[in-house]
Amino acid sequence: MPIMFNTILREAGLPLNDIRLIRHKDKRAKRGFTPYELWRDNRPQFENYQSTQSISNRPKLNAPYWAVFVVNLSDETMFAGLYSVNYRGLLEKDTPMPRMDGIDKAGSCDVYDLKLQDKLQDLIGKIFIDWGPGALAWVQYAARNDKPITELRREFREPDFPGFLNFIQPLSKLDNLPKSWVATLKSSRGVYLLTCPKTKEQYVGSARGGEGFWGRWQNYVSTGHGDNEGLKSRDPSDYQVSILEVAGSSATPDDILVMETQWKSKLQSREMGLNRN
Repeated sequence: MPIMFNTILREAGLPLNDIRLIRHKDKRAKRGFTPYELWRDNRPQFENYQSTQSISNRPKLNAPYWAVFVVNLSDETMFAGLYSVNYRGLLEKDTPMPRMDGIDKAGSCDVYDLKLQDKLQDLIGKIFIDWGPGALAWVQYAARNDKPITELRREFREPDFPGFLNFIQPLSKLDNLPKSWVATLKSSRGVYLLTCPKTKEQYVGSARGGEGFWGRWQNYVSTGHGDNEGLKSRDPSDYQVSILEVAGSSATPDDILVMETQWKSKLQSREMGLNRN
């Protein structure tokens, strides 16, 4: 039998009727500014994000404590802390949204004073739960919804880089990768493969610039085609990106172009893919 999250709350002496379970996963967030990334990289911004809430949520959020969870880059629901809650009132002035383009207008939102509690602090970033099928129900009553704990880790840490040959991601998720992964991709050059999930066509390309694979792929993220004629000829797609070969530190741009040409021949990406040269 799994350990249940309410067991943890009871052992901490917390009345279940006083607690709301809050799960932050905001699809409206700008690239790189998901609730998890705010929690990981900028706690004041995270606190600002969760302290401003829609007026319509006031009845559900009216509780002395919030047990807060964030959805991490692996789509796991991770415990982010227990907060005491005090309703302050309506937003007093127009305020930039910390996680997306736009403005929260004065009087349009409720504002809460939140204080991270000492209780359960040693479990922050370490406990993961199964939220269950009600993903859209991001506010739930602890007394009515006991969540099974799926994992208890010794420490908070993001997943290790899987290795170049095991790296496979859609372009849409690149900006959500752990910082250590981004650093690795920036420092590495070589040959990569784009695969279209719609047409099943392939494109072989090479990263030869100063920001390596990461810098080259960001061009696809921003333009949708990276200035490639073959990709321009197709409707926009969330290409899957993977790495075919990593160049050595002494390889010149011309060396990498030779590697790219070899892979185009091996995969016949000119004859049966999106390469045009």
